[in-house]
Amino acid sequence: MVLDFLCADLVIFLPAVEGRHITPEKFYVEACDDGADDVLAIDRVSTEVTLTVKKDVPPSAVTRPIYGILGTIRLVAGTYLIVITKKKKVGEIFSHAIWKATDFDILSYKKTMLHLTDIQLQDNKVFLSMISHVLSVDGFYFSTTYDLTHTLQRLANTSPEFQEMSLLERADPRFVWNGHLLREFAAQPEIHRFATPVMHGFISMHSCSINGKCFDWLLVSRRSCFRAGVRYYVRGIDSEGHAANFVETEQIVHYKGSKASFVQTRGSIPFFWSQRPNLKYKPKPQISKSVNHMDGFQRHFDSQIISYGKQMIVNLVNQKGSELPLEQTFAKMVNSMANGMVRYIAFDFHKECSRMRWDRLQILLDQLAEQQDEFSYFLVDSDGKIVTQQEGIFRSNCMDCLDRTNVIQSLLARRSLQAQLQRLGVLHVGQRIEEQADFEKIYKNAWADNANACAKQYAGTGALKTDYTRTGKRTQWGLIMDGWNSLIRYYKNNFSDGFRQDAIDLFLGNYSVDEVESASPLHVKKDWKFLALPIIMVVAFSMCIICLLMAGDTWTETLAYVLFWGTASFGTFAIILYNGKDFVDAPKLVQKEKMD
Repeated sequence: MVLDFLCADLVIFLPAVEGRHITPEKFYVEACDDGADDVLAIDRVSTEVTLTVKKDVPPSAVTRPIYGILGTIRLVAGTYLIVITKKKKVGEIFSHAIWKATDFDILSYKKTMLHLTDIQLQDNKVFLSMISHVLSVDGFYFSTTYDLTHTLQRLANTSPEFQEMSLLERADPRFVWNGHLLREFAAQPEIHRFATPVMHGFISMHSCSINGKCFDWLLVSRRSCFRAGVRYYVRGIDSEGHAANFVETEQIVHYKGSKASFVQTRGSIPFFWSQRPNLKYKPKPQISKSVNHMDGFQRHFDSQIISYGKQMIVNLVNQKGSELPLEQTFAKMVNSMANGMVRYIAFDFHKECSRMRWDRLQILLDQLAEQQDEFSYFLVDSDGKIVTQQEGIFRSNCMDCLDRTNVIQSLLARRSLQAQLQRLGVLHVGQRIEEQADFEKIYKNAWADNANACAKQYAGTGALKTDYTRTGKRTQWGLIMDGWNSLIRYYKNNFSDGFRQDAIDLFLGNYSVDEVESASPLHVKKDWKFLALPIIMVVAFSMCIICLLMAGDTWTETLAYVLFWGTASFGTFAIILYNGKDFVDAPKLVQKEKMD
């Protein structure tokens, strides 16, 4: 039985509380689709989850409409139930409604916090703010009737038994962001239909028309929950071969029953390296010297080949300066692996496109054209017959796998779309997508929106270079916005990303709260210099300005004061910069070595 959440909403019943008298009570979750009698009962004391029927719901229960259960999480105060309270319809995929979750509620099983100490109350408040922060990041999508976590090609190559599974059972665990929250639901197959697998990323759907022929065009980016995190604190891979900021992007066309799909991936350079923030604008990447890189590297590409087939690595990092060792090591490891399924090409994006020479991107596209034709794309006709399969994938990366990567992915996707629309008969022979002004605008804006979504989720700001993605050329205003976003990134990466990383680790289950833990990791004593040096620097700099504005009796006296306070402020600043890692906002919940 599958609950039809499209016809009506879930309803959660919260038993009323009379004064301060607390009695053993339950959450009741009821599906409002016609004919459904099952009700989910969650015991707020034992946390047991069972099925009951509507007549068992107390008449005095307080009713709240919800749109799905995200799952449960244990914090200092006990267990919390997280539910979706608002949603927005994005569109439909093959008549299946797709929703964006826009608001959530975190409901405590406990009716009182009197059992907690002041420190525990404060810790619980911080943990709740972490969960709320993750939920506030835009990009959570779900469907109650369609599996958003799989590509069209994966879904087409499944068994009848797979099709009979619940959405929770069959979902790709890489892209179920509430997988940890649903672990208790996953252990009970009879309640799977009440669980809502949610993906994080980006979805854009458009009904388009070219030559009077209407078709649906979709762009779906699925962000992996394995080795998830923020820009500078999560780089490279882990021991299982999971790459940081791994995103699977699928472009879909639906025309007269025929469906076409083109899939690409992005992910951090897949060996062990780090780039910890240290107050410098661009921290120097560090390649680990204490681990065997090839083990994780091999695991990464073994899993990629199983999932996608042949791999064409497109490395866009600079081939000079601090990024050069990463490019050299990547190329060396691909050669050492000697796997015919994995090919490698390096393209110094910034060098080739310097001084606004964006036309030089065609050099890369020409180099990849033969490989792209060989990989092809997935196509199934209106009768459900598979016409072509995508035999390989482009795995693109730059340092962050954001700005440069998105530009290249949009160009590769356009080339594939050109072939698909011609094959489906939407485009006439000789016609090009660039000539279709209305669709071209939709296409460019969707890819720019995709870039912004991925960038906000990983780096904390919108993407750079989106003016090129939207307009096909770089603009002066685009350069100004890139500068502004770069400044915002600098601030967040140095002074707020520790909290963001902790929030993600808590949400995904990389860190579990121990209710009886005596020493909370949230309470880390700062060294004296953390407070003293910034105060000294501000005071010294202020005194230097005052001496300049309020000159002494002689210029030599003024100069002496200015030199003294100027030297003090500059020297303090130099000490702070030298000890930069001590002054940034670092994660507290997961040990740093686990992320390297």
